[in-house]
Amino acid sequence: MSRNALEICLKCYEIIVDNGSRIECDNVLCGRFCHRKCSTLSEDQLKVLDMVPNLKWKCDSCLGRLKTGSKMSQWLENALREHEKRLEILEQGLEKCSKLDNPAQTPPLCPFLPNTIGRKAVTITVVFVLLTTLLGIVLATTTNLFGKTLNQTNSDVVENGTLELLKVAQWGGRPAKKKLDEQALPVNRVVILHTAAEGCESREVCSARAKVVQDFHMDSWNWDHVGYNFLVGGDGRVYEGRGWDYVGAHTKGYNVGSIGISFIGTFTRRKPEERQLKACQLLLEEGVRLKKLTPDYRLYGHRQLSATESPGEELYKIIQKWPHWSHKI
Repeated sequence: MSRNALEICLKCYEIIVDNGSRIECDNVLCGRFCHRKCSTLSEDQLKVLDMVPNLKWKCDSCLGRLKTGSKMSQWLENALREHEKRLEILEQGLEKCSKLDNPAQTPPLCPFLPNTIGRKAVTITVVFVLLTTLLGIVLATTTNLFGKTLNQTNSDVVENGTLELLKVAQWGGRPAKKKLDEQALPVNRVVILHTAAEGCESREVCSARAKVVQDFHMDSWNWDHVGYNFLVGGDGRVYEGRGWDYVGAHTKGYNVGSIGISFIGTFTRRKPEERQLKACQLLLEEGVRLKKLTPDYRLYGHRQLSATESPGEELYKIIQKWPHWSHKI
C-alpha cells in the first residue's frame, strides 16, 4: 500500500477518488486529506479558503497537538489580521483614486486614469469586507470543532505501561472469510511494517483506520482477512488482526514463520508516538511469555525483506536500536 494509492478522508475514512473534492492539510510534514463535504464547513466558507491566498486549512491532528484552544484560534486570527492589512492598504489606494471621479480634482500626475477606478475600488473593498466577515465565521466554527477534537484525542490513550489488546470484534473488524493457515509456534521472526496511510490517536479513530485497512485487503486484494497479525495504534493500543496462531499476508516469501506487526500511520518524516512504540514492545514481551515467539527471535523491518519503504525511515531508525533487531536475513 502506498500513500498515493490510498488517500483516506480524515472524517468519513473513505478513499478519496476525485482530487477536486478534497481539501489538503497545509502542514508540509503532514499532507493529510479530507473530503470537502466532510469538512463541516459551509459552501461559503469553502469558497473563502479557495479565494483567499494566505488562508489555509489544517487537519484535526495537526491543530490537535496545540495545548489550548486559544492557541488554535490564534492561527486563524493571524490570517484574519493579514487580510485586514490588505484591506487597509486597499482603502488608502481608494482614498487617493476616488478624486478621479471628479475631473476638477484629478491629480496632474495621472490625468489618463478613467473615472471608473473609484467605483471599482469601492466594489473590491466591499468584497474584502464580506471575505473578512466570512473569515470570522470560519474562525468561530473551526475553533469549536478543533477544541472538541483536542478533548477527544487527549482523553483516549493508553500511557500507563500496560498492554491493551483489542480483538477483531472489539474494534469492529470482520471475521476471516475462511479458516486461515495455522502458524507453527513458536516463531523466530518478527517483521515491522507501517500501513502507509493516516495515523490515529484515539480508540475510535484507530479502529476506523484498522477497518479501512481490512476492507482494502479483503475487498480490493480479495484476501481472506487483514494481512497483518497485529496493528499498533497511536493511542497506545494493539489491534489484533490474524493474531499469533495464523500465518499472515504481509511479506511475500516470509509470511510463514513470521509475525507481521504494522504501525498505523506513515513514518517517513514523522516519528511514532512513544506510547505506540511502547505498545509494540509490550506485545513482543507478551509473545515471548506466551511462547508464541522464541526468546531469541529476530526483528526485521519490512524493507529488509521486500522492495518497499516500509516502515518509514523515522520508525526504521528506531527499531534498529531494539535488542532483537537483526541485519542478517
